[in-house]
Formats: sequence, structure tokens, C-alpha cells
Amino acid sequence: MARISVLMGIYNCGSTLVEALESLYAQTYQDFKIILCEDGSSDDTYQVAQDYASSHDNILLLRNERNMGLNYTLNRCLEHADTEYIARMDGDDISLPKRFETEVNFLDTHPEYAVVSGPMIYFDENGDFRTGTGKGEVKKEDFIMGSPVCHAPCMARTAAFKAVGGYSVDGRLLRVEDYHLWFKLFAAGYKLYMLNDVIYKMRDDRNAFKRRTFSSRLNEAYVKHVGYKMIGLPWYTQVFALKPILLSIIPGFMYKKLHNNH
Repeated sequence: MARISVLMGIYNCGSTLVEALESLYAQTYQDFKIILCEDGSSDDTYQVAQDYASSHDNILLLRNERNMGLNYTLNRCLEHADTEYIARMDGDDISLPKRFETEVNFLDTHPEYAVVSGPMIYFDENGDFRTGTGKGEVKKEDFIMGSPVCHAPCMARTAAFKAVGGYSVDGRLLRVEDYHLWFKLFAAGYKLYMLNDVIYKMRDDRNAFKRRTFSSRLNEAYVKHVGYKMIGLPWYTQVFALKPILLSIIPGFMYKKLHNNH
């Protein structure tokens, strides 16, 4: 049996899905299966996934009857994960060749950690424009400013995700379901780690601020508010829960500069 189940909620990524999947089959570590769940796309995502799955015997393809959101969709994938580890992957990104090898080696040799992830290279049609960094074990204070773990490149012990009930399905958690999951895991006593090695490329764009709706900012503020309480941060840190709302009202050129230089 495979050691890794790769969970992929796919939505309107027909033009990039094959490239994303090919990056998995280019991994130096190949002991995995892929669980795809198509979430009511308006493009040819499901057909692309179906064609690809027909030629690969380690892919399970699921389909939602309508668009349900990433938290619900990933939970459907999680239900079918019967492996020691789970890994995330998005349908428009690229896993670098040694990603799985690096993460499996880390979890195998560090049983005290439940989740490991690593920094990402951000790219668009004009090339790479930013590279993230990692700083080791996640501490309580790392949750204050934002999600302390990169979601798409993460690998985790399946038992840990299932022990906290997976992703919480709530409209107030859309686009921040990962942040909320890290709060739940940390509150339950699980340890998380961010590698220094860059292991993933995320398809983003330099105008990402245009996609940040006020409702998604409200969701982030809500997750911060409840999450800080969940892990026992001091009451005065609640002021940082207002940051997403404040960012939504600053001029676009200022947010763009902050985003690209973060």
C-alpha cells in the first residue's frame, strides 16, 4: 500500500492540471496515490482529470454535484485516505522534484511532528517573482500575523488530520480553512514545522490583491479572533484580528506593494 495520499480539490484548473499532476509523477519519491475531487468547475477540469486518471492506476477521481468549497472538497478526499501520510497539492501549482522525499524523510526521522511544510516560489506568466522562507518549529506567536504553515506544500500524519475532524466546513472559513486547521491541530497538542528548503511553486500573480474580497478578509479576521482564543494567546493580540479588514480598505497600489514584498 502507498505511504502517501495526495489530496487535491480541483476547480477551474483544466489548463494547468496536467502540469500539476506531471510534477507529482516527476517526484524522486513515488510511493503515493492521488485523490482528486472536482468541485463543480465551469471549464473542462473534470474531463482533463478523467482522461489523465484513465492512464494512471493510482488516481481516484471524485466529483461534487455542485461547487461546495475547498474545505468540504478536501474532507471528501480525506475520507478516502488510508495511508500513513497525506500531502496537499493544488491543480495549478508545481511540486519540485524532491518535495516528497524531503518531507517523508523529515516525518520519518522526527516522530514528534505531525505536519511539515516548506517555503514556496511564487510565479505567474512572467516568471518567478517571490520566494518564501521557513523558520523551523511553529510557535504560538507565529499564528498572530497569519497562517504559520504553507498549506499546498504540506505533508501530515493522516491520523492527526482525522483526529481533529479534518477541515471545518463553515462559510466563515472559506479561503482560510487551512489557517483554522492549523489552529485546531496546535490546540490539540500537535507540532508543526516549516522547512528552510523551497519545495513547491505556487501559481500566483502580482495583482493578487484584486482577488481579495471583503468577505474573504472578514473570514480571515473571524479565524484569527476564534483561533487566538483556541490556542490561548493573550487577549490584547485580538487587535491583530482587525488587520485583514484594515488591509481591505487601503489603496490597491499600497496592498500590491506589501503583497509582493512580504
